Amino acid sequence: MQVLFLKTGILFLTVDSSDSDLELSMVRHQPEGLEQLQAQTQFTRKELQSLYRGFKNECPSGLVDEETFKSIYSQFFPQGDATTYAHFLFNAFDMDRNGSIRFEDFVLGLSVLLRGSVTEKLRWAFNLYDINKDGYITKEEMLAIMTSIYDMMGRYTLPSVRDDSPCEHVEKFFQKMDRNKDGVVTIEEFIETCQKDENIMASMQLFENVI
Repeated sequence: MQVLFLKTGILFLTVDSSDSDLELSMVRHQPEGLEQLQAQTQFTRKELQSLYRGFKNECPSGLVDEETFKSIYSQFFPQGDATTYAHFLFNAFDMDRNGSIRFEDFVLGLSVLLRGSVTEKLRWAFNLYDINKDGYITKEEMLAIMTSIYDMMGRYTLPSVRDDSPCEHVEKFFQKMDRNKDGVVTIEEFIETCQKDENIMASMQLFENVI
């Protein structure tokens, strides 16, 4: 099996092409049928088969808990502290909020990140920043995400970033996104601002490799 680290920062698990069939009998959680997942995602049947093989090899139970997710994700940032960001990322994938990521959760999120439209990707990003899932992003939530990103990789970027850089980014982003100045950012404000502001889109691309 190969574990490929794509620009999205998501663990893309592949195996040899000779692994052509899903083996479900050895796992406790069995994913939905391939036809249903194929209809819900942008992946082919063969890609889904390879993804499942890799997923099962890493997580034989068919479920990924948060500690396992952090352990796997942190391998890609050995010089930084990825724990907090991995926590936020885990919650974004754990769509039913039950403390584990199913294969279905994984491929649905991965499909959006790799092959979704700009709007779909921005909706996924909004969900990541909306930590408490109340439908709004607060300045505190945005700062928490930004700080976790800098903890993971900021000190090792070129040019190097200062300790106050997360706060500066948040102030800049939030002022532009909070269009009606009510102290929170809605998904409509988030998408509209990102799509219309080239500077914000360019700045967000700095973090594409960890989203």
